Amino acid sequence: MIRLATPADAPALREIERAAGEPFREIGLDVVADDEPPPAALLAAYATAGRAFVAERDGRPAGYLLTELVDGCAHLEQVSVLPGLRGSRIGERLVEHLAGWARDRRLPALTLTTYRDVPWNGPYWLQLGFRELIEIGPGLRAIRDDEIARGLDVWPRLAMRRDLGS
Repeated sequence: MIRLATPADAPALREIERAAGEPFREIGLDVVADDEPPPAALLAAYATAGRAFVAERDGRPAGYLLTELVDGCAHLEQVSVLPGLRGSRIGERLVEHLAGWARDRRLPALTLTTYRDVPWNGPYWLQLGFRELIEIGPGLRAIRDDEIARGLDVWPRLAMRRDLGS
């Protein structure tokens, strides 16, 4: 089940984020594993704005997605799933939920930034219909600049887009 997040979900979302970061440590991306989850107040703000979605499993949060409007598109700010549930298609269901949300708002596409070569990043997004962007708008450029400033470019990163059609 996917539902809108509530401010009360913030602690669980922070724990999901911490757990989802740990597999990055196994491939040498400690910078991701050590990256602090968004503060509870920020997660609550996303929830209040209707831009945070929770996937539940057995009545408990198992994954979540945050979205922003960037360059006129629904941008996947964050999507995280408990590592033990990898392969259960929770992330895909969250993305499809966001695609419906974006279509309802007549947005043309979904965008994201990710690691090109991490198997559960770049290749995964390609399977879900995203393509690499060569030229990016000012909003995505600002996101990429922030990622660079935070030291996340220790592995190649890219911006991606999935057109939604009409």
